[in-house]
Amino acid sequence: MTKMLASVNSVEEALLVLHENVDIIDLKQPASGALGALNINVIQSIVAIIAKRRPVSATIGDLPMQAQLVFNAVQTMSETGVDYIKIGFFPDNNWQATIDKLALLTQKKLALIAVLFADGQPNLNVIPVLKHAGFTGVMLDTMDKKQGSLNQLMASNAIQHFVTSAKNQQLLCGLAGSLTLNDIPELLIHQPDYLGFRGALCEQRDRTGQLSRQSIKLIKQAIA
Repeated sequence: MTKMLASVNSVEEALLVLHENVDIIDLKQPASGALGALNINVIQSIVAIIAKRRPVSATIGDLPMQAQLVFNAVQTMSETGVDYIKIGFFPDNNWQATIDKLALLTQKKLALIAVLFADGQPNLNVIPVLKHAGFTGVMLDTMDKKQGSLNQLMASNAIQHFVTSAKNQQLLCGLAGSLTLNDIPELLIHQPDYLGFRGALCEQRDRTGQLSRQSIKLIKQAIA
């Protein structure tokens, strides 16, 4: 059964989506990029107030694929107590060094989620490599939120290949990327573990704007 991930950027938003029974609360700052990092103090406050009532994930920011830089950011984020740490795998010639470095942290039982970008033409052969390195899950997202939704940037058979590859490796699997209410039926066919939303939950569909309770309800009902 596919569940709902909602991205929030404040304690108030986290409590709102908790009240609306979203399945996972994702912490990021949309104004700072595709996977903009939220202030560490805010993350700690949200983790404390959610108090394990829902799983909480957080992004480390739009960082270049420099192994030590990413490693340090993940290590810092792990100290906040979030359940999952999301790492954007941006286009680069050498992901392997970063994956190898992060394997040192998965050995400490940190739950890492790799985020691949549909508009970055990701090599899905990396999925078994991520599993071997101890990653917990993988998501498919988009970098440029102005270019349309995931459905518009990647063919349905390619999305299905991603989901199948992740499940074959027993990795948690999520789909995101400017998703709208209308995208849900087509994506549910692929049976991902999660669908992730931000813009569609906001007033005027502005991902940097305030969340709309009614929009959250509509998305939740459509997935259910």
